[in-house]
Amino acid sequence: MQVDVWSDIACPWCYVGKARLEQAVSEFEHGAAVDIRHRSFELDPNFPSDEISPVIPLIAKKYGATEEQIEQNEDRLGAMAAELGLEYRTRGRDHGNTFDLHRLLHLARDMGKEAEVWQAFYRGNFADEESIYQRDRMIDVAVAAGLERHDVVAVLDDPSAYADAVRAEEKQAAALGATGVPFFVIDNRFGISGAQPVELFGEALDKAWAEKPKLETFAAGEACGPDGC
Repeated sequence: MQVDVWSDIACPWCYVGKARLEQAVSEFEHGAAVDIRHRSFELDPNFPSDEISPVIPLIAKKYGATEEQIEQNEDRLGAMAAELGLEYRTRGRDHGNTFDLHRLLHLARDMGKEAEVWQAFYRGNFADEESIYQRDRMIDVAVAAGLERHDVVAVLDDPSAYADAVRAEEKQAAALGATGVPFFVIDNRFGISGAQPVELFGEALDKAWAEKPKLETFAAGEACGPDGC
């Protein structure tokens, strides 16, 4: 069973939602058969690639709120993250363009390190003091998660590397009607929007498994198997 997760590294609800999904999978009877895949979605694709800004004043300006209101929201998110065993810095985080992070996640998928790099980028954005949007830090985090430094540098040095792959997944999200993230699709049949409770993810996994299409045999004849022909 495959679960596709459209998310952005800058999205706190994606950080929380992914952890809730993973908890549901760990409690799911058939959890070993579940393959969780990252899909690219940029919340702020027009954010300057050479700019890094403090999160709280940036969000306050965007939504016309006070910094105190945003700080209260960050405190609530921090509490939710803590319940899931996640580290979350409620103050002092930065925001930047996430396109290169998405491109590196596609590299990680090709190298069989998607899960490790995905979580490392989340931790780098939400828990670490040094900004994940600084090129050297981005490289260090990706390498620590299992990628080869020369591969990471090569992708960052080539703006076209995996760019089409990122854009294709963003177009797919739009075609599915996803206007925000996190957005989850189970076995290409069940969609879930938002960082839902663990229990709801569990119910969705049960339903998807129970209703999984069964192969109907049209014809059977002589064949070879493990015990012979």
